[in-house]
Amino acid sequence: MALAAMWMPVQAQYTEAERIANGVLNGINSVLESQERKQRAEIQAREKAQNQPVFQTTMEEARELEEEGRYEEALAKYEEAAVLNWKYGYSDQRNITRKITSLYAPAGRTEDGPSVINNDKVTQADYSGYRFMRENPIYKAGKDADDIQIVRVCCSDTETRVEFEFTSSSMNMYVCVTSDTYIKAKKSGKLGLVKAQNINVRPARTDIAQPYQKLRFALIFPPLSLEDSEFELKAGKQWNFKKIPCK
Repeated sequence: MALAAMWMPVQAQYTEAERIANGVLNGINSVLESQERKQRAEIQAREKAQNQPVFQTTMEEARELEEEGRYEEALAKYEEAAVLNWKYGYSDQRNITRKITSLYAPAGRTEDGPSVINNDKVTQADYSGYRFMRENPIYKAGKDADDIQIVRVCCSDTETRVEFEFTSSSMNMYVCVTSDTYIKAKKSGKLGLVKAQNINVRPARTDIAQPYQKLRFALIFPPLSLEDSEFELKAGKQWNFKKIPCK
């Protein structure tokens, strides 16, 4: 008992000393991390200032090339400027992306990546063959997937067509759908993916070079029963749409 009585205070003292030491170490680490963040911010600021003339010159060269009708060279310059702008934030990235997108066709690169130029592959000229077609309101998958939305739903006796719009949020993104994507309704049950338009099925992927580019694509499924009035669509972990009307 005496040994136990003597041991407990020593153990308590050791634990308290260890706690103080840990606190000191945490404080030192916090100071070091703060200094590192400050150093990174200073480096970023210096690089931004150093590269600003490069960005401005590149944008000016791109505009001149565009005015001269040298669209492919202009497009390359705009893309070069976009990389600098994404890293340092000199201008509105959306405007540069719009310019890049507008030059895909004049530069002869309409197949070179998803952009609004590619969307004519998805939007059909005639939807009269469907018994049901609805667009606007837009259907979203939820707060964790605000980059994807359904923009049109079409139902016929031969297929269920769902058209989407995906907006990239950064440089060099990619998107794809999984082969186990499906729709499900009360009467029809679970119906698997038949075909994808303007988007690849995993493991292949569709690359999106610029932030704020919008990719339109369509997913085709078997027809729904005439008795169904709504359905859900599940694609991967995040793309989960519910209560989509079909009647």
